[in-house]
Amino acid sequence: MKRCFTYLALIACALPGTFAAAAEKGGPDVSTSQTWSAEAAAKYLDYRAAWWETWSASQRDHQTVCVSCHTILPYALSRPRLSALLKEKNPPDPERSVLQNVTKRVTMWNEMEPFYSDEKYGKGKARESRSTESVVNAFLLAGNNMGEKHLDSLTRKAFDAAWALQLKTGDHAGAWDWQLFHLSPWEAAESQYQGATFMALAVGWVPSEYRHEAGIQTNLAALRSYLKRDYASQPLLNRIVVLWASGKFPGLLSGKEKRELVDTIVKLQQPDGGWGLATLGTWDRSDKTPQDKDSDGYATALVTLALKQAKLGDHKDAWLSGRSWLEHHQNKEEGSWRAVSLNKKRDPSTEIGHFMTDAATGYAVLALETTR
Repeated sequence: MKRCFTYLALIACALPGTFAAAAEKGGPDVSTSQTWSAEAAAKYLDYRAAWWETWSASQRDHQTVCVSCHTILPYALSRPRLSALLKEKNPPDPERSVLQNVTKRVTMWNEMEPFYSDEKYGKGKARESRSTESVVNAFLLAGNNMGEKHLDSLTRKAFDAAWALQLKTGDHAGAWDWQLFHLSPWEAAESQYQGATFMALAVGWVPSEYRHEAGIQTNLAALRSYLKRDYASQPLLNRIVVLWASGKFPGLLSGKEKRELVDTIVKLQQPDGGWGLATLGTWDRSDKTPQDKDSDGYATALVTLALKQAKLGDHKDAWLSGRSWLEHHQNKEEGSWRAVSLNKKRDPSTEIGHFMTDAATGYAVLALETTR
């Protein structure tokens, strides 16, 4: 199949107005339905992954890049599903580059420097970033290899690195030290809990034989205990991610907790069928501007994934409406789904202003393809 972009072409067009120009170079539209375009989503996500990998601020040691929760992680989880829809014979160049980067960092784990150093960013940042990266690597590789019959050696190595950094004592035993830059939802105080749910999802996605191995039973028990122990104090967004994880990692929620959570989520569904990220917690904005509470792609995708996983038949209409919202709210020209920063008002025309939209687009694709 003829590809609309090569990696170098994506880099060359990393200028204002790129998205519209890129769309003009595409071939015939291949859609999963009449309401959203898989090809447009692929173009957007490929461009954003390629831009991230060349952005000066993302560069790290040994010619690697930071594995971002907003752009690279949702890209890696969703892009293989688009390849299947588009009947692509090989992964696109940006996806190969992302996986090569993660492979290099996992393979050379003991030689790699943390993403953030204590010297430059403050005491404890090296430990936080090292621990966070270990979970993100395991989550990314597990998600990218869903459906495999056996756990491959690279993903096992990523899991080993993460388990080695799991907290053994203290109030947060069972979790991981997490990157804290006061940026919700991935680098703030509440992010430690969400990071632990990422690890639960990762374990649930890999072949079941792995979770029965004797060597990780203590780790799994500690993870489950932490997620259950701290559940009630979490913002709704984190509890939604736990609901998503609970279908693959048993024992996280009681039947009563699941029912109460689903009832709460459904009450927050907006008249248009979607959910707004700002309504799923209390968030501090550094510029004190009002929150955008409209439905957005990130919240709607996560809620749709979680409600589908909950398997409560009397709320089927809720997740079906969420799915319908996603089908009808793609920006067809750009290929993306909208979401905005929880932390401050950002210019949506800038590259940084697209970070939340990157996440929304990746998770929207994941939701549309796993709730069919």
